[in-house]
Amino acid sequence: MTAPSAEPVPTAPSAPPGPVAVDSQEPLARRQVSLVDLLDRLLGTGVVVTGSLTLGIADVDLVRIDLRALISSVNERVPSPWEGGQPL
Repeated sequence: MTAPSAEPVPTAPSAPPGPVAVDSQEPLARRQVSLVDLLDRLLGTGVVVTGSLTLGIADVDLVRIDLRALISSVNERVPSPWEGGQPL
């Protein structure tokens, strides 16, 4: 049986608290982004959410829910679909 090594184990430097400025070349997994910055970017460019859910019992499908949503900020260049009082 050998004795444990007395050398210190190298550790990764800890990141400072809060959001930090990152280089665009840094891998995405290592970036820290604040929630406000994330929401600003998502609403500025828009987000499309799609999904499908089927509820069933004993291999009998009872309810199917399909979701398709476009989430974006209000913009003068893109009019609301409800303007003019016409139905969707």
